Amino acid sequence: MSIRDVSVVLAHGAWADGSSWARVITALDAEGIKAVAAPLPLTSLADDVAALNRTLERVEGAVVLAGHAYAGAVIAETRSPRVKALVYVAALAPDEGETVADVFYGLPPHPFAPKLAPDGNGLIWLPESAFASAFAQGARTEDLAVLAAVQRPISPACITAPVGRPLWKDVPNWFLVAEEDRMIVPEMQRVMAARMQAAVRSHAVDHTPIVTAPALVTAIVREAISAVAGQTRS
Repeated sequence: MSIRDVSVVLAHGAWADGSSWARVITALDAEGIKAVAAPLPLTSLADDVAALNRTLERVEGAVVLAGHAYAGAVIAETRSPRVKALVYVAALAPDEGETVADVFYGLPPHPFAPKLAPDGNGLIWLPESAFASAFAQGARTEDLAVLAAVQRPISPACITAPVGRPLWKDVPNWFLVAEEDRMIVPEMQRVMAARMQAAVRSHAVDHTPIVTAPALVTAIVREAISAVAGQTRS
């Protein structure tokens, strides 16, 4: 099987949408690799998993599934047998019975991490100033403007539901540890990656390298694609 026969599905995190993967998508497309961004409603973990499953139904063949930040929990909840590898990009990886909040708040936060709380509608928004100070401090001004403008709030129901047996226990997985992350502290990322027995790729990037360092993210996704193509051949 060629790497072009492997589909890539990308899941965005909280306060983002599928456009956050734009530079990774275009880089993969330039190599003839099909990538699709799953639109997650961020209304509950179950809703997000259902939305991801609907996207998986739209693609063909073996799949490499990548998740950024909160979406690490989402990608591990799918049970599609066509998912052959997972890629975690500065992502959260709760173990069975844990919640996203358990790992997000598992260690003391970075000093620049924003204070988060539901608004009057019960939704959690990221303060606009936090995009530049913590979410993507390495981003260009124009990228920060877009990130803030398209942000989508997340419901507490996304982060308080215990997860089931995570898929990372059953398929190969890669983990990009963001050493300059101010949203999910790097120490927690390393703890999660170690218990996942992930192939760790550590880089001096911020929380959102899919925007600020897309070449590094694309390289890891490509590594997973090559591994899946090789497994299929054998």
